[in-house]
Amino acid sequence: MSGVRVLVGTRKGAFILEADGKRDKWDVKGPFFAGFNMYHLKGSPVDPNRIYASQCSDWFGQLMQRSDDGGKTWEPVDNKFLYDGPTGKHLWYDGTPHPWEFKRVWHVEPSLSDPDTVYAGVEDAALFKTTDGGKSWVELAGLRTHPTGEKWCPGAGGMGLHTILIDPTNHNRMYGAISAAGAFRSEDAGVSWKPINNGLSSLHIPNPTAEVGHCVHRIAMHPSKPNTLFMQKHWDVLRTDDAGEKWTEVSGNLPTDFGFVIDVHAHEPETIFTVPIKSDSEHFPLDGALRVYRSKSGGNEWEAMTKGLPQENCYVNVLRDAMCVDSLEDCGVYFGTTGGQVYASADGGESWKAIVHDLPAVLSVEVQSLK
Repeated sequence: MSGVRVLVGTRKGAFILEADGKRDKWDVKGPFFAGFNMYHLKGSPVDPNRIYASQCSDWFGQLMQRSDDGGKTWEPVDNKFLYDGPTGKHLWYDGTPHPWEFKRVWHVEPSLSDPDTVYAGVEDAALFKTTDGGKSWVELAGLRTHPTGEKWCPGAGGMGLHTILIDPTNHNRMYGAISAAGAFRSEDAGVSWKPINNGLSSLHIPNPTAEVGHCVHRIAMHPSKPNTLFMQKHWDVLRTDDAGEKWTEVSGNLPTDFGFVIDVHAHEPETIFTVPIKSDSEHFPLDGALRVYRSKSGGNEWEAMTKGLPQENCYVNVLRDAMCVDSLEDCGVYFGTTGGQVYASADGGESWKAIVHDLPAVLSVEVQSLK
C-alpha cells in the first residue's frame, strides 16, 4: 500500500512522520538536529530518499543537511554560503553602503528532474543553486541585483525569499515570493526576473499599487494549471490566471483575509485552502477557533472546515511554509502550528486530527507520497 512521509521543521529540531495510505496511524521519528531552527525540509520529487534540510542558528550559523535514505541518517554537505559560523561573522553580498547580508536559508526547492540540483531562497532576499547535491553553491544574482531591489524592505520576519515554485511543464519558468517585495517570475531558470505584482494593493505603503514593495506571504500552484497561481498576501487572498500578469482578489466571504498559508488540492485545481488569522498584530485564529477555510471554486466562496479542530481557547499561528498536500487518491492536507501540533485531513479537509502534538513551534511542513 502506498504511504506518506511528512517532514516537519520546528524551532528546536526536525521530525519525520510516516503512515501507510490509510493515514490513521503515524510513526514519529526525531528530533533530528535538536535545538536548532529547522526552517525547511523538502524531498526530491525524483528520488524520495533524497531530502534536504536548512539548519540555522544565530550562534553556529547556517548549515545544509542532506539525507540519502529518507531521513534515517543525515550528513552536512560541504556547503559554503556567506556566513562564517566559527567566527560568528556575517558576510556581505557586496560592498555597497547598505550591503545585503546573508542570514539564513528560508526555503529549499529541489529540481523536478535532478536530485542533485536544488534552489535555496535566503535572507536577505537572494537565490542560490547547487548542481552537486549541496557540495557547492552559486548565487543566481539576477534576483538580488534587480533594479527594483532598492525599494524592497524587510517584513516583520525579515526580507526572505520564502517561496520558490517551478513550472512542471517548463522547468525554465520559476516563480518566487519575497516579503516585503512581492512576487517575481523567471523564464530562464532563475537567471533573470520580472516583478509580477499588477493588481496587488497594499494600503500601508507609499504607493499602494507600486510595482514592488508588497508583503506576499505565500503563493501556490497546481501542476496541471501552472499559469494559475494563488496568493496569500499580508492582507487579501488573490489569484492570477496568466502567470502573474494580473492578480484578482478572491477573499470573498473569509472572516479575515490576513494569513500566511495557502495551498491547492492535489486533484482539484480550483480547490484551495487557507487559514485566516485575526490580524497582523494578533497572530492567532479569530475568536480562538482554529478553522481551515476551503474554496472549491478557486476563491470568493469559502467554507469553514472545523471538524476535529479546537474551536475555543486556541491561540496558535500557522506560518507560511507550514501547509502542504499529498497526492494520494483521497487528497491529504497537512498543517503545523506554533503550538507544536501537526494536523492532517485524509479527506480533502472534511475532517482533521492532530497526528502529533507538543512539538516545538512548527516552521514548515512538507509531505512526500511514497509508493
